[in-house]
Amino acid sequence: MEVADLGSLGAGATIEADLVIIGGGPAGLTIAREFFGTTTRVLVLESGRLKEEPAITRLNAVESIGEPSSEAQQLKRNDFHGKNSPTWSGAEQAFGVRCRVLGGSSQAWFGKSAPFDPIDFAARDWVPHSGWPFGREALDPFLDRAAAVLDLGPLHGDNLWEAMGVAPPQPPFDAELLKSFFWQFARSRLNKTDFMRFGPEFLTFDPPNVRVLLNATVTRIDTNAEGAAFEGLEISTIDGVRSRVRARACVLAASGVENPRLLLASNRVHRDGLGNQHDVVGRFLMDHPGARIGRFEAADTPAMLRRFGFFGLKHGGRAHMYSHGIAPSEELQRRERLLNCAIYMLEDRAPNDPWDALRRLLSSRSKRPLADVMAVASSPGTLAKGVGMRLFDSHLVPERLKGLVVDALIDYFPNFVVREAEARGLPRKLAGLHVDGITEQPPDPQSRITLSDRTDPLGLPIARVDWRIAEESRRTLVSLAKTASAEFARIGLPTPRLEDWVAEDRIADSVIIDMGHTLGTTRMSETPKSGVVDATCRVHGVAGLYVAGGSVFPTSGHANPTLMILALAIRLADQLKADMGRA
Repeated sequence: MEVADLGSLGAGATIEADLVIIGGGPAGLTIAREFFGTTTRVLVLESGRLKEEPAITRLNAVESIGEPSSEAQQLKRNDFHGKNSPTWSGAEQAFGVRCRVLGGSSQAWFGKSAPFDPIDFAARDWVPHSGWPFGREALDPFLDRAAAVLDLGPLHGDNLWEAMGVAPPQPPFDAELLKSFFWQFARSRLNKTDFMRFGPEFLTFDPPNVRVLLNATVTRIDTNAEGAAFEGLEISTIDGVRSRVRARACVLAASGVENPRLLLASNRVHRDGLGNQHDVVGRFLMDHPGARIGRFEAADTPAMLRRFGFFGLKHGGRAHMYSHGIAPSEELQRRERLLNCAIYMLEDRAPNDPWDALRRLLSSRSKRPLADVMAVASSPGTLAKGVGMRLFDSHLVPERLKGLVVDALIDYFPNFVVREAEARGLPRKLAGLHVDGITEQPPDPQSRITLSDRTDPLGLPIARVDWRIAEESRRTLVSLAKTASAEFARIGLPTPRLEDWVAEDRIADSVIIDMGHTLGTTRMSETPKSGVVDATCRVHGVAGLYVAGGSVFPTSGHANPTLMILALAIRLADQLKADMGRA
């Protein structure tokens, strides 16, 4: 596969392709993979390079005029998102998480994957603007193909126990109230101790018909004089050296922020931007509002992890890892008019964790050096174990042996594997268990992305983000937390200490942040009055221009969206093959 830097082509170049894909993230690269071995000439344009660079990362800056707005939200965002990406800045990305690098946001994720529920596709009278043009069953074949790309195990919904050959935990929850929900973790095929990174995986292939241009930022999408058909793109290096692309078809797969931004900025023919005759581009901005809703003390942690920790399943010669959480039943959602949501458990690191203490001492940032010295001195076993994990992760241990060991650990000790992965191979001292909630966001046309008066280094208006967290999302989190706590007590499990805002129904005091799952800004709809793309993901009224990614979701569900994004991307690739074959 040819991989080149746009800067190496010189100014004024015109690049020809059959299909051009804007964005080298999971959606764009998955579509490109579907064309391997065909006669279609595919060009992937990636704004970044093979590693994140500060100058290019600055193109991610947004102007936020909505949520998150409080100091508590900003601190939580910095802690939650900042540890996943060394180049992410809460000051520049006051909303969302984007990585300008081949592989996109997969550089900063933990591989958490799950399918949406059937109810997520339904038109619900208590969720305005809900409903997809098709049901979940229409995506089932593509979900299996997407799971294969992500190296996932079987998609068992809430029935993993049967697949594992074990009896469900007893006593059960009241099925009219709660159900089990399982997430999986996409594992790298290249590094057995890491999650999947799409860029390195993609570069292991060598199809002669696919070409990748790095440092190639799209600055404008061009159409014919009537604005009714795609014709080409203007692209630029980070240094402002401009070139052009001509292609038969284009897929815009640049993220839930960049997709509407590019459509709005491409206004040579239509003053308000492409696909925006009805002022819908950028509206219905959604994420997954997430918040801490309670915690368990250290003494209760083993019992809760046995039921709500991580589980391994052998399938196809591999061990796959699942995380067990809780979601409301469809009956409860309908009866209480709740949004779809879920809760999950996170291990709480102790204040005297020896690795944190050692890091503070070595960087001369310790505010209590004596206490940190004591923490290090009292945990030699933990530190020695950490050194061993780092050695295991090095090149000194063959990859095949790593794979065998990791599969065995997932099968027998899945909680240990996840703990080590999240801690980057450094074992931690635990103080308890956090209970976190994640919820659907109802589609709101006033929650939106527009263009700012500020411009980026290439002269394009940056995105102005007005993310609005609905009261229904906050109320849903409180309802699920209280329902789950009552069910824990009924069946004899420990009960969490709920956060004050939950226990006292003070929803305005909740500290909710975005989870980096930007959705809905070019939503799918049956008519251009209510959305931006049709059921095939083609922009209404613009032949040859398509959109991929979470921005086409009409509703958000609560599940991490990458599996659904890939299912839609594969479905779109099949559609493109049919459309381009007829052209």
